[in-house]
Amino acid sequence: MMNGKKITLYITGSIAAYKAVYLLRLLKKAGADVVVVMTRAATEFITPLTFQTLAGHPVLIDDDWQSPNQGVVHVEAAQWGDLNLVAPASADFIAKAANGIADSLATTTFLAATAKKLIVPAMNDGMWHNPATKRNCVQLQQDGVQILTPEIGFLAEGYAAEGRMPEPPTIMAAATKALTKQDWQGKRLLITAGGTREALDPVRYLSNRSSGKMGYALAQVAQQHGAVVTLISANVTLPTPPGVQLVRVQTAREMETQLHRFFPETDVLLMAAAVSDFRPQQTASQKIKKTAANAELTLHLQANHDLLQEMGTKKQPQQLVVGFAAETQNLRENAMKKLHQKRVDLIVLNDVSNPQIGFNGDNNQVTIIGADGFKEQTPVEAKTKIAERILTVVKKKLP
Repeated sequence: MMNGKKITLYITGSIAAYKAVYLLRLLKKAGADVVVVMTRAATEFITPLTFQTLAGHPVLIDDDWQSPNQGVVHVEAAQWGDLNLVAPASADFIAKAANGIADSLATTTFLAATAKKLIVPAMNDGMWHNPATKRNCVQLQQDGVQILTPEIGFLAEGYAAEGRMPEPPTIMAAATKALTKQDWQGKRLLITAGGTREALDPVRYLSNRSSGKMGYALAQVAQQHGAVVTLISANVTLPTPPGVQLVRVQTAREMETQLHRFFPETDVLLMAAAVSDFRPQQTASQKIKKTAANAELTLHLQANHDLLQEMGTKKQPQQLVVGFAAETQNLRENAMKKLHQKRVDLIVLNDVSNPQIGFNGDNNQVTIIGADGFKEQTPVEAKTKIAERILTVVKKKLP
């Protein structure tokens, strides 16, 4: 969603300036074109050459008030970008921005800019909690500037407190959301992800190969589009998408409990998790030992409840339920059978026997099938792009 976007990245005088290098790399990797503007204080922490090398553009500093083509630098830069991102933002910069003070190239450019603005404060906790800083942030927010709240963490002064600049992936998510159409605003999405585990004993369990990446991509993209997202996650080690409510579970029965808890207030349910069909009838209280007299082990399994069918049966006319079918044979036939038997609105089918798009990969290819006859196959692409396509289809189906 950053591809082709123009970002003006302002770096101010803060020890957190070193994190802006990683942030710039993330922006470039996502396809953004970035111009960096540095305050004079920022150049005391890190050299402009570092950012120039990574951005591929000359860094704008106070000595560059006139461009090579005789234009006015701060006006050109202000009119250039789709987003004005200040990271890190010092208390000094925030105060000047809030009061319209333009005494440097950075503050002048920011004042002249008309595109969206996102400020990421980074400072000592005493400065952050000072009433003057709070007033300045309120004023900026009233002026339409988004403020990303600092985190509690280890500060340069040697202790942990609120004031630490959020990590670059968190800033990246906020910047992406600022540039994304908020077409899911006010909608509540419930998403399941990962693979459930059914214990055999305190050491072993039955499970599957699901990584949770597709469900997490759906949660990330939906949140960026403005949805209120709850993610029920089974045995996944992926980072939580910023702004998403995460509910961790292990077993199918735990997931069932959480589904019944959240589903009544949900507009759309996306069941991307791989839920265990069976669980052991009994779970051993101690580790099952292999002995000379015990060369074989017989497991007695019982079926778990069909969670997708439960939700499909419970859904109200104003709700949508989307199922996922990971198949290895008779793909369309099995997907269509699942679509009708489970009483869902859409099925997302993917061929997990294909090594290009199987479990644990970052890419996928799916066929979205609707109960109304709708059918669309995606190309092989990143799971975040697949998530965009799925949500676009779902949005059109909303009552």
